[in-house]
Amino acid sequence: MPRRHSSNKRSRNEPSDGQSGSAAMTDSPSQRYRSFSLRRDYERTSAARFARLLPFELDDFQIQANTALEEGQNVLVAAPTGAGKTVIADFAVFLAQENNVKAFYTTPIKALSNQKYHDLCAVYGSDRVGLLTGDTSINAHADIIVMTTEVLRNMLYEHSSDLHALRYVILDEVHYLADRFRGPVWEEVIIHLPRNVRIVGLSATVSNVEDFSQWISSVRGETRLVVSEKRPVPLEQHVLVQRDEHSEPEIIDLYQRGSDGGQSATLNAGLIHRLDQLDHVAARIHGPQGRRGRGHRDERGHQPQRHTPRRWAVVDELNYLGMLPGIYFIFSRNGCDQAVEQCITMGLELTTDEEVTRIRGIVDSMIEGQLSHEDLKALHFSRFRFALEEGFAAHHAGMISLFRQIVERLFEEGLVKMVFATETLALGINMPARCVVVEKLEKFDGTGHVALTPGEFTQLTGRAGRRGIDTIGHAVVVDHRGFLPATAAALSSKRVYPLHSSFKPTFNMAVNLLHSNSYETARDTLDHSFAQWEANESAWQLESRIRTLDEAVHGYEQAFHCEHGDFKELMTIRLQLSELQKDARRELKHKAFQSQAERTRAFRELDRRIADLRERDRDHPCRRCPDLALHLTWGHRWIREQRELDRARDRYDSRTGSVARQFDSICDILDSLGYLIRSDGAARDYRLTERGELLRHLYSEQDLVLAQSLASHQFDDLGAAQLACVLSGLVYQSRHGSGGEPGYYPGGPRGPIAQAVARMRAIASTIGALREDHGLDPLEPLDFSAVDIIYEWAEGASLGSVLKDTELTGGDFVRSAKRLADVLQQVASAKNYLGSNPSLAATAHTAQTLINRGVVAYSGVD
Repeated sequence: MPRRHSSNKRSRNEPSDGQSGSAAMTDSPSQRYRSFSLRRDYERTSAARFARLLPFELDDFQIQANTALEEGQNVLVAAPTGAGKTVIADFAVFLAQENNVKAFYTTPIKALSNQKYHDLCAVYGSDRVGLLTGDTSINAHADIIVMTTEVLRNMLYEHSSDLHALRYVILDEVHYLADRFRGPVWEEVIIHLPRNVRIVGLSATVSNVEDFSQWISSVRGETRLVVSEKRPVPLEQHVLVQRDEHSEPEIIDLYQRGSDGGQSATLNAGLIHRLDQLDHVAARIHGPQGRRGRGHRDERGHQPQRHTPRRWAVVDELNYLGMLPGIYFIFSRNGCDQAVEQCITMGLELTTDEEVTRIRGIVDSMIEGQLSHEDLKALHFSRFRFALEEGFAAHHAGMISLFRQIVERLFEEGLVKMVFATETLALGINMPARCVVVEKLEKFDGTGHVALTPGEFTQLTGRAGRRGIDTIGHAVVVDHRGFLPATAAALSSKRVYPLHSSFKPTFNMAVNLLHSNSYETARDTLDHSFAQWEANESAWQLESRIRTLDEAVHGYEQAFHCEHGDFKELMTIRLQLSELQKDARRELKHKAFQSQAERTRAFRELDRRIADLRERDRDHPCRRCPDLALHLTWGHRWIREQRELDRARDRYDSRTGSVARQFDSICDILDSLGYLIRSDGAARDYRLTERGELLRHLYSEQDLVLAQSLASHQFDDLGAAQLACVLSGLVYQSRHGSGGEPGYYPGGPRGPIAQAVARMRAIASTIGALREDHGLDPLEPLDFSAVDIIYEWAEGASLGSVLKDTELTGGDFVRSAKRLADVLQQVASAKNYLGSNPSLAATAHTAQTLINRGVVAYSGVD
C-alpha cells in the first residue's frame, strides 16, 4: 500500500543530500576582471547598469553575451535549460528601452509568448508591452512586443511600419528551426530582418552550434557565440527498479560515486549487478516450478522480463524520499491521464489541507468568467480540480490551454507535486522540478517506436534542479522492457545533438520573395539559407573525393589504351548495358502504367535498346585486340571507379544550389497555374498576377490548394458554417492517421459541402501530381474527418455536444478550431484579391466569428 506522507526514511540507494538550499554563488565581478581599467570601463556600460538592477550576480557567459550585444554584435547563446539564457534576452529589451527603439521577443509556441508577456509587463508595465500570437492582439504597436515567430515572418513580408524602429529581435528556442513543420520560419526571419536589427538567439547546447553561428554571421554580420555547458544545478542520474509489485521500489545511481561523493562518468557496477539479479528473479518467476533458467524464452520467443514499476509506486517512492516536486514524462496523452487516475485510485495524497485550500482558490479564480458550466462539464473539470487538490496533474496538448496554464501556475507555486507530461512540456515553459522521471527511452513518433535522441533526453531531464532552491537535480529512468544502463549513459552526454535545417521553399514564400525582389535576388536570398549553407559544407567535402576518383579513372584509361579502337567507348557500352539490364528493368517492374499496352511498349523499347548495345559490343573493333583480357582487367576497375565517380558527382550536384533549384520548380508550377507571369517574355523575370497576390496572403501549409480553390470559385455557393467546415480539411489532422471522412456530410453526400470537399480533393490531387513531376516532396493529404464536428460548432452547438461520441479531446478541438479561425481570417483579409466574388471575404469573416467563440476564443493572457 502507498506510504502516504512518510518522510523520515533514509536508504542506501537514496541520492545524496542537497535536496534544497541556496545555489552556489558565482565569483564576484572583481574576481573576474584582473585589469582595473577594464573593470572601470565595464562599470560605465549599459550592461553594468542592467546587472546592478538584478537581485543576483551574473555568470561569465551572461556578461560576455551582454557586452557583445552592447558592442553592436549579434549574439547566439547556447546553454542548458535553467542556466539563465533569458537574462541576455532581458538585456536586449533593456537596451532597446535605453535607446528608445523597439525590441521583439519571439517564441515558438503561444504558451511561451503568454508567459513572457506577463514577465515583461511586470517589469515595464502593460502599457509598454504588446502581445501578438495570431489569435491575440494586445497593444500591437508597443515598443516591446512578444510574438510567435510566424507573426514576425508575416510582418516582414508585409513590410509592416512597426519594423522601422526595430533594433533587437530575440529568437527564443532558436534550435526549433530543426522542426520539420514550423522550423523554416526561423530561417526566413533571420534572412529577411533588416540589416540594422541585432539578433539574440537562445539555443540548447547543440553539438554543431559553431556551424550555426558561422551561418548567422554569413547572413547577419558579426555574431558572438557564447557557449556555457555548465548546469546551474548539477544533475544526478538514477534508475528506479522494483523486484515485484509487492516489494518496495529501489532508486539506484546510474553512475559510480567518486571520492567527493558526486557521480562519476563510470557506470555503477551495483546497478548492473542488481539488474542481473532481477533478470534471474524474472526467469524463476515465469518458469514452471521455478526451474527454467535465465536463457528461457516463452511461447512467443520473449525472454522473461523484469517487473516494470507501476507509476503510482514510482510517485510514492519519490515522495517518501523527499524528491518531489517532479515531472513524470510519459510519451502518451492517455498514459498521462491514466497515471493521474492510478495515483488517485491508490489513495496517494501529496498536499496538506492548507495547500488544498490555496489550490481551490487559485483554480476558481482562473476559471471564473472564462468558461460556461456546460463547457466545464464537457471538459470533466470537477475531476481535473480534484486531482489538482490531491497534488497531481496531467499536462499535454489534448488539454485546453486554460487547464494547462492552471497546472503550470500551481506547479510553479509548489502546490502541485507531480505532473505527468508529454515531451511538449520540455519546450521552454518555466516549470523546473526537483526531479524528472522518464518512463521509457523510446517513444511513438506517429509511425513506429523510435529511441529517444540525446537531445530529447537532455531536453527532458534539463527541467530537474531548481536554481536557488535545489543544489542537486535528479533524473530518474524507470526500469522497463529492454532497458540497458549503457543506453541511458549514452543519452546523458553534454553536447547532445546536431542542429540541422528543415528549410524548404514554399509557394507562399516564393510569391512573397518575388513581390519585392527580382527573380535573381530571390534566388540569391534562398542561397543564403542555413539549409543551403549545410548542403554546401557537405558538398565541399565531396570535392576531394571527386578529384581522387577522377584521377583513378584517368589512370585506368591510360592503362587500357588500345591501338585497335576506343577501349573507353567499349567499356562505356558495357556499363550502359549493365545498368539497363539491372536498374532500368527493375524500375519498369515497379512503375505504375496507365494500361497494359503502355507497359508492353515500355518493355519492348527497353529490349530494343539492350539489343542495340549488345550488337555494338559484339562488333566493336577492340574485341579483335590480342591484349583484350588484360585491357578488360583494367576496364572492370574503370567501371567500378566510374560508377562511384558518377554517384559522387550526383551527390555534389544535388547539394550545390539545391534550395534554389526547389525554388525554380515552385516558380515553374506557379507560372503554369497563372500565379506568375514573365515580364516582357523574359526567361525568369517574373511578376505576380492577381492570383499571385492572393497566394501571398495565405500562410496555410496547403497554401496553393487554398489559393486554387479560391481562385477557381469553388466556395462561392457556400454559407459561413459550410465554408468553415470545408476549410477544416486544410488544418485538421487525425491523431491516428485514419481520418479523411467525417461521420456524415451536413446536407447529405451530394450536398454543397460534400461537393466542395470533392472539388478540393481534386485540386489537391492535381497539385500533388505537379509537385511529384517537379521533384518536390509530397504534402500530407487533406483530412476532412472533422467536417461534421466543425459544422455543428459553427451552427452554435455546445462543446459537450460536438465532442460526444468522438475521440477528440477538448485541447485537440480547440487547437484545430483556432488554426481554422486563422485561415478564415486570412481569406477575409484577402478581399481585394478574390476576383469576381469579393463577398466571399465577408462570408469568411462571419465564419471566423462563428468558430472563434466560447472555449475557442479564450486567449489565455488574462
